[in-house]
Amino acid sequence: MIEKPSKQLKLHSKQTVSDAIEDLFRHNLDYLVFWEPKARGWEENEGVHQMRVTLRRMRSALNTFSKAVPRSVSAYWSDEMRDLAGELGRARDLDVFIDETLGSVRGKLPLPGGDRLLALAEKERALAYDAVRGMLDGNRYARFKEGFGDWIASRAWEKADLGKKERLLLEGDLVAFARNVLDRQERRVLEVGNHVNKESATEMHRVRIEFKKLRYAAEFVSSVFMGMDTFIGQTKGVQDLLGIMNDVAVMSHLLQDLLKAEGDPEVLGYAGGVVGWRTCHYHHLLENFEALWEQFTEARHPWWKKSAVVPYGQQPTVTQ
Repeated sequence: MIEKPSKQLKLHSKQTVSDAIEDLFRHNLDYLVFWEPKARGWEENEGVHQMRVTLRRMRSALNTFSKAVPRSVSAYWSDEMRDLAGELGRARDLDVFIDETLGSVRGKLPLPGGDRLLALAEKERALAYDAVRGMLDGNRYARFKEGFGDWIASRAWEKADLGKKERLLLEGDLVAFARNVLDRQERRVLEVGNHVNKESATEMHRVRIEFKKLRYAAEFVSSVFMGMDTFIGQTKGVQDLLGIMNDVAVMSHLLQDLLKAEGDPEVLGYAGGVVGWRTCHYHHLLENFEALWEQFTEARHPWWKKSAVVPYGQQPTVTQ
């Protein structure tokens, strides 16, 4: 039995950027492999969820470290991660729809058709998990694990055709690199989020994408700076709201596909009620967007303070 890796990666302030890259990807690849057995069925649907999140997190890490490891070096792995995460998407979307969306409205909508809609979704989920098992047993996923593991073990990015600036960054201080990354990504979030039209799904989606990149980058170096857990916590309100927005969009597309051959008016009526319920919930939360955004923009930035760097060998402490 594979031992479960810690969810939080422990980087430290004395590492070089290249050291951090090796530790980060080794940790996440181990985490990915650990969840494989649980991803074979929906009885423990955290399996598919954790595998998909881990693939996305690693892809985001390639973006985070792209100043030192350019996309020309990492593009192959980024594309593989995107495609493999995509193969898990159908199963994850159905898990969320069945367990969270339908589960949250069960017994609350005064409409018939709920049991029939649930049965349709469960039938589709069974097919989706057949596809997941096929992916896990397939050659592409096996090649990815072996190849990416070798890429990490050999630190292949150091052997790539890099420029002088990139090599200096790889050999340089993780703390300085992390500060620049977090500053740059926060600016991107502010550029798309300040004065955003919160009624525009397109604009809010852009905020969600940039916000998630900042969240991942902060998590990567949370053991390097004191107070990062507090900062991450102060981003949670905005991120939860944006996550519900995404769930509503995914649910709408999923129902269109699920019901394309369905003619039962009770099922169609119940599905409409579900969409209305969830959409109303999102718009109710959206009323608090300005307050949540202000909480984020006023959050302290631990990486700005020299004294916030965690001394090597010590654990970070949460600051208020």
